[in-house]
Amino acid sequence: MALTSISLLPLKFLNKISSQSTPDKTLNSLHTPSKPLIVKCQLEGHNRKNDAEGKKWRKVISTALAAAIVGFSSSNICAMAELNKYEAESRGEFGIGSAAQFGSADLKKVVHVKENFRRANFTAADMRESDFSGSTFNGAYLEKAVAYKANFTGADLSDTLMDRMVLNEANLTNAVLVRSVLTRSDLGGAIIEGADFSDAVIDLPQKQALCKYASGTNPVTGVSTRKSLGCGNSRRNAYGSPSSPLLSAPPPKLLDRDGYCDPATGLCDGS
Repeated sequence: MALTSISLLPLKFLNKISSQSTPDKTLNSLHTPSKPLIVKCQLEGHNRKNDAEGKKWRKVISTALAAAIVGFSSSNICAMAELNKYEAESRGEFGIGSAAQFGSADLKKVVHVKENFRRANFTAADMRESDFSGSTFNGAYLEKAVAYKANFTGADLSDTLMDRMVLNEANLTNAVLVRSVLTRSDLGGAIIEGADFSDAVIDLPQKQALCKYASGTNPVTGVSTRKSLGCGNSRRNAYGSPSSPLLSAPPPKLLDRDGYCDPATGLCDGS
């Protein structure tokens, strides 16, 4: 309706001007009528009203979007927390462990009882007098770590790399060290009652030293500590570890003192 009134007013106004004869009257008649001003004000007021409504809707939409984003973020955080909890309970993503990094860390006198450190890295960590009783270390890396007087009672240390590790006076009571690598490690004075060393790689001198006081049976595997170390089995203890070839059994003596084949070996006539 406002646009129609605007288009009609100029036509009537021009007709009125053309019907008058004198220029003075024409000049006097060239005054802006009041109705177009009213229409113009109405149009401006209408635009202001639209702008106000637009601003109002923009505020409503922005508030709704912000609420949606916050809600999505909070739900996403909750989902991530639940996933991390599930992974921790299942020993890490896809069951491969925590893979936590403690390389060269200062872990002196810390307490981590019955925790999951599967496939974690403790390379060169200082673990002196720490308590890791009942914790899981499957596939963990403990090479060069210092665990003097550390408590590993009931810990699962199977398939761990413990090369060049210091375990002096460490408590390994009822610990499981199946298939662990302990080459060049020092277990002097370690408590090994009930520990299972089945298929573990240990240097011959260290193994012989442990056999002097090994005792007990592991409550988890049911294997005797002495049996797991091969104590009293001269054939099993005849060889050292692959990393210590000088401790390996010497080759059979084929030559006598004069450099000729020794008939006592029974190998002189072998093809």
